[in-house]
Amino acid sequence: MTLFVDTSVWSLALRRDAPLASEPVRDLVRALEAGETILTTGLVLQELLQGFSGPRDRTLIVERFAALPLLVPDRQDHVDAAELRNHCRRRGVQVGTIDALLARLCIRHRLTMMSTDNDFQGIARHSALKLWNA
Repeated sequence: MTLFVDTSVWSLALRRDAPLASEPVRDLVRALEAGETILTTGLVLQELLQGFSGPRDRTLIVERFAALPLLVPDRQDHVDAAELRNHCRRRGVQVGTIDALLARLCIRHRLTMMSTDNDFQGIARHSALKLWNA
């Protein structure tokens, strides 16, 4: 299985105060130990860098993410993300621009999304997005 780990899980994992206390972080550690392939994108890296402060945190995040394959959205990903967002909205599910793009990348590349963000559950109900279940 190939995983896409959302910012919500990474931010929990990178916290200094008992990161293994949360179930999603334990799931991430198990996936890493099992040799699961984990991909990311520049938006997740950017969100993490914006959420942590200090040069030490920045360096740690940049170094750890250098080992992960980076998905780069193309023009069609943006078009399809807008379509996904509009599709969900017509069904009463509000989806943010970035979440729509991340979901679309997962669908396109047949990745399983690992996230604590409930917005992705709404997207999954109305699309082919696969969510991680431990």
